Amino acid sequence: MPGVQGGRVPAARRTDAVLLLVALVWGSSYLSAQTATAVLPVLVVLFARYALSALACLGLVAADRKSGGWTRDEIRVGIPLGVTQAAVLVVETYGVAHTSAANAGLIISLTIVLTPLLDRTGHRGGLPPAFYAAAGVCLLAVGLLMSGNGFHAPRLGDLLMLAAALIRAAHVALVGRLTAHRAIRPMRLTTVQTLVGTALFLVPASGDLPALAHIGTAGWAQLLYLALFCSVFAFLAQTWAVQRTSASRASLLLGTEPIWAAAVGIGLAGDHFTPLTGLGAALLVAGTYWGQAIERAHRATDFTNPEHSDTTHPNTTDANGTYSKTTEEDPACPTTTPPTATPPTATTTPTSV
Repeated sequence: MPGVQGGRVPAARRTDAVLLLVALVWGSSYLSAQTATAVLPVLVVLFARYALSALACLGLVAADRKSGGWTRDEIRVGIPLGVTQAAVLVVETYGVAHTSAANAGLIISLTIVLTPLLDRTGHRGGLPPAFYAAAGVCLLAVGLLMSGNGFHAPRLGDLLMLAAALIRAAHVALVGRLTAHRAIRPMRLTTVQTLVGTALFLVPASGDLPALAHIGTAGWAQLLYLALFCSVFAFLAQTWAVQRTSASRASLLLGTEPIWAAAVGIGLAGDHFTPLTGLGAALLVAGTYWGQAIERAHRATDFTNPEHSDTTHPNTTDANGTYSKTTEEDPACPTTTPPTATPPTATTTPTSV
């Protein structure tokens, strides 16, 4: 038995390392998007990111010949979710272009506390008062982050990231509603969404597409990183990891995304925190973790309560606003919301970008 136990420790650490890597990749995506929009129009960046992700997803679907063809549900659900996902990305990318990468990654984590307010499918009754206290802490934190060197009118980029967090929360809630009681394969759903996003951005970006020929190796490296690493790789790695650990632990590790976003922004982009914004960053991380823990415990209580035995598997959100039911949207291709935690008996699959 000692040998068996000894083998478990490295395996658990390897799984934790993969989840932290996914959180790091997601956290770094804000700086990558900011860098890409410095040399290309936002709509061109979005079209290229979607198109590259779609090609990768189509390749993965084609390689999986045992899964059969597409189902009507996968197409019918994927189209509206592709539209809402594109809405998240366009507001988020414009926001990143007008604020710091650190602020972008921190403010978008508000999705964690906003989603439960919009999603009523995972529990009965109202949320506990403590959850609203945690949400209040997060709102105070955002106010401090927007303050900069002192209280003044918030920057356009910060307001756009706040709007992106709200749209993402609505998107995640919609994912839960549309995928409930349907057998939908995450990779197929994600592929439909990437194709929808590619189609949506093709015409608006078409006038500036020739700019792609002049961005050089560094520019293409940013686009490929956003599409293949922040999307496809992150999805595959998360899917592998969440099947080998508890939902709560996966949610905890993936919830470090805003911390990595701040670290990357400060370490690589030269972002800096004043005392006020530093306090806001700390309060936002603490508030989102607190709210997530309260919401997860509340859903678990409802799930195990015999009076609510007809309740479907709850979805819980994590740092990127992920959902978890019988089906989840893939965080991979290309963006939106990340992975989550379900009750102990449920299976988790990812969502994000």
